Amino acid sequence: MKKKVLATLLASVMAVSLLAGCGSQSEEPAAPAETEAPAEEDASAEEPAAEEEAPAADAGDLGDPVTLTVTLTAVSTDTHAQAMQKFKEKVEELSGGNISVEVYTDAQLFSQEEEVAAVVMGDADMTLTSASWLTTGSPWVSMFTAGYLFNSYDHMTTTLNGEVGQEVFQKVSDEQGLLPLGAWYLGSREISLSEDKAVKTPDDLKGVNLRMPNSEAWLFLGEALGANPTPISFSELYLALQTGTVDGQDNPLGSVESAKFYEVQKSITITNHLVDSVWPAINNDKWASLTDAQKDIVRQGIEAGRDYCDSTNLQKESELVAFFEEQGLSVYDADIPAFQEHVLDYYLNNDISKDWDMDMYDKVAEIGKEFVK
Repeated sequence: MKKKVLATLLASVMAVSLLAGCGSQSEEPAAPAETEAPAEEDASAEEPAAEEEAPAADAGDLGDPVTLTVTLTAVSTDTHAQAMQKFKEKVEELSGGNISVEVYTDAQLFSQEEEVAAVVMGDADMTLTSASWLTTGSPWVSMFTAGYLFNSYDHMTTTLNGEVGQEVFQKVSDEQGLLPLGAWYLGSREISLSEDKAVKTPDDLKGVNLRMPNSEAWLFLGEALGANPTPISFSELYLALQTGTVDGQDNPLGSVESAKFYEVQKSITITNHLVDSVWPAINNDKWASLTDAQKDIVRQGIEAGRDYCDSTNLQKESELVAFFEEQGLSVYDADIPAFQEHVLDYYLNNDISKDWDMDMYDKVAEIGKEFVK
């Protein structure tokens, strides 16, 4: 069963690999159009039209005031950290101050390894997490960490911000105590090294100490790519690259730029091995304490953050290869079909896939067919 599903997925991904380039070729998702009240033709049109949203005037009707504390390890210049600021602005605007959002970036409150537990325990209300940090409490989620699961940005966002995503997020909430509210596009992850070296196939990563985030799922992905995965927190990564503690790392191009890893790196290889996303998640008890009106405002804030994060990262991906070349880095293209075959086979023939929800996996693969050109 697994072999049949993964073979189908591999064929789907390989069919679009030549189109992938540096990242998704998808157009930026259009923001929802705001409905304007039609103008009256008579003199009464001089009266101000009622607006669709009047949150400030009705803030008292939302419920007791609430503060949401958000912990992030991302640097403040990272797109997803800035997207959380957009979330903050939208929520505070729509609630008229009834909901306050305090955003702490740069691991000011908790490290990357501590964030999920901090939210589950109620020491923080929200964070940006991902499937890789949720596998301990929900082992089946590891299938969303598999390399080449998604064939494009459109495949990822249609899946995780649609009915399948709602099913995934509710199941995580029931099992772990925090509820993901959506998926924001982080970028397609690539490999960058401190030496000028093309990584054409997994064989080129043999013996390479490749930094990976410190979770079982992330480290397994590093192995599947053919490298020697080395766990280092994101906040310590720049120094680790600079001192040679690790030989390279994997991240979306936008993160390489915002964290300035290009200052201590010499080459980047476009592997597109993971169409990556971050999941804004909230403590279950905190979510339950909100009124329906407050929840609606939070969800609108999540969409505002997603619009900003997705469109900004898609635009960055189309520009950053030229930027890195200007900074003196060599940029290479991997043999993506070779990586796909090796990575998917590695997952299939390992115990990590025994916990996968294969019915859900089938749904993901079926959605992917829609985006095969």
